[in-house]
Amino acid sequence: MVLSHVLEQGVLVIEVHGEIRVDGGATLLAKISDLIHAYKPTPVVIILDDSAAGRKVISVVVHAHRMCSSIGVLMSVSSHSAPVRRQLEASAETDTMHLVIHARADTAISSAACAAAV
Repeated sequence: MVLSHVLEQGVLVIEVHGEIRVDGGATLLAKISDLIHAYKPTPVVIILDDSAAGRKVISVVVHAHRMCSSIGVLMSVSSHSAPVRRQLEASAETDTMHLVIHARADTAISSAACAAAV
């Protein structure tokens, strides 16, 4: 698993590449959490590449969304994979704040930037 981040259009863009190991979920969540807190209140977009489509990564993203909701940070997700988007929707449907999921990263970043500007 590789994690990278960049600020783009005033949005913290976190990219996750690759599947995580059995013990890697907590580490990935901690890294994402550290980034979100460091850039708070900047909106966040998490981009999942096709190799980051496992249940553990999806679980981490849902946990990160709950954290963002609790601290008032706007967060959305982008994945090209329709099955991953469906899994994210199913996993996040019980949350009080809706998780916005995009098929394209550029759309997710532009939407987050526009929402933050309002």
